[in-house]
Amino acid sequence: MRTLIIETATAACSVALTEDGAVLAQTHEVVGRGHAERLIPMIAALPGQGRADNILVDCGPGSFTGVRVGLAAARGLAIGWSCEVAGYSSLPLIAAAGFASDPTLAELAVVLEGGHGEVFMQIFAAQPFVESGPFRSFAPAAAIHTLGARPAFGNGIRHLAALDPHLDLREALPRAADALLLPQAFTTLPPRPIYGRAPDAKTLAERGLA
Repeated sequence: MRTLIIETATAACSVALTEDGAVLAQTHEVVGRGHAERLIPMIAALPGQGRADNILVDCGPGSFTGVRVGLAAARGLAIGWSCEVAGYSSLPLIAAAGFASDPTLAELAVVLEGGHGEVFMQIFAAQPFVESGPFRSFAPAAAIHTLGARPAFGNGIRHLAALDPHLDLREALPRAADALLLPQAFTTLPPRPIYGRAPDAKTLAERGLA
């Protein structure tokens, strides 16, 4: 059983092709805003042009445009390949990779860029791997208050570091291949966006004009 994993929710553009729990090939680049231009060539460069029995895609939260690019590609390929597509969230993905990188941790927080100077934050426990509560959008000072003494992983930590440089802050971006670290329950989301807050721009359909 081959799975194509698509990761475009943040500044990283990342794909992986896995089979029976092993990574066959992967590519990970930090592209900023260039997901639409890079994603399909990255998939095409995978063995068999990335063709898989199912597709797993990051639904967010993260960049509105990045999330939509990944979901559009996943849905389009699923139609062409007649396969199933499911989603996961960027927050538990980074948490699972964080625990794998430091097995001594019992808890951690994931802090991602949230827009307008805010951050998305969610706390996770390691054993068993669970969410300690829903994710929320915080102002940096409120995020620090909620964080407490826990280490924080993600690309939103710069907002916290500006207020308190003594926190345990670890830069991290989601990587497609790390989806193998997620328990199955975290990889069965419906393939639709998780925004965390209302998008700044909306399509005509979303504005009721189409």
